Amino acid sequence: MKRFEKHIFVCINQREEGHPRGCCADKNSAEIFELFKARIKALGLNAEVRANKSGCLDACEFGPVIIVYPEQIWYGGVTPNDVEEIVQQHVIGNKPVERLMITDKKFNKDLG
Repeated sequence: MKRFEKHIFVCINQREEGHPRGCCADKNSAEIFELFKARIKALGLNAEVRANKSGCLDACEFGPVIIVYPEQIWYGGVTPNDVEEIVQQHVIGNKPVERLMITDKKFNKDLG
């Protein structure tokens, strides 16, 4: 039996100031992580879903970056206001939030 059905990885990596690719930490990723954690707990999903802090996911220019496994869906430009939609639609409803998916096929390879 699997320990968790889904893992949500939230990049909280901090790059040096002025880095050309930017960094997720400068775009509220720590707050986004805390919101995921709180919503999962509030909904009683913490036995099935785990929100994890992540180091650099090498998609800095798309940050803040979130990946949901096992589907391997990469989200970019996520804001605190998007957390509830990802939780409800993807984590609970198993339907990725298309408007937030990174469209570069290097990340979401199955995009048509």
